Amino acid sequence: MKKNILCAAFASVVFSGNVLADDITGTWKTIDDKTGSSKAILEMRQESNGTYTAKIIKVTPRPGYTPKETCVNCPAPYTNKPILGLDILTGLKAADDNHFVNARVLDPLSGKIYSGKAKLSANGKRLTLRGYVGISALGRSQTWIKQD
Repeated sequence: MKKNILCAAFASVVFSGNVLADDITGTWKTIDDKTGSSKAILEMRQESNGTYTAKIIKVTPRPGYTPKETCVNCPAPYTNKPILGLDILTGLKAADDNHFVNARVLDPLSGKIYSGKAKLSANGKRLTLRGYVGISALGRSQTWIKQD
């Protein structure tokens, strides 16, 4: 009996990262960190390997901005792909309660790919995504607001 309780306790500690992390699937509105305006609507889905991927499902119109139709400066396999429907975040993995790591983030306007991590707010309504090259301190953060 004691052995079963210890095994259960050990299993709960080992697997707690995936069990405790809140569900981040669904629709999110991105907010630009420089302008404060919405840039796009994204759909976050969980892949069969447990990681998360986000694709652009709507580009938000902004005054004075003509959105690009394709990912012109993007590296392969994204080169000249339509921005609408493009997976811009891949590999995001739950680390512990409300923290996510190991993402690859594509900026479809510049074509650059960044490392990324994210933190979900306590109420599950805001996801703060940090994109960076090298170390996190040398990056930018963007807020995503849950839509559903």
